[in-house]
Amino acid sequence: MTAHSASQTHASSSGRIATALFALVLGAFFVYGAGFAAADALHDTAHDARHAMGLPCH
Repeated sequence: MTAHSASQTHASSSGRIATALFALVLGAFFVYGAGFAAADALHDTAHDARHAMGLPCH
């Protein structure tokens, strides 16, 4: 293994760790936000998302 490929491996693994940490923080934010949001706000958000995707809801 050369020094060049070793540094690429280190950069790749640190990128994976950063991505995993970002996903963890984002997921915790969504779970926390959904846990403490009002039911009407969650319903309205889901309703608007369905309309934005072109799906019928009524």
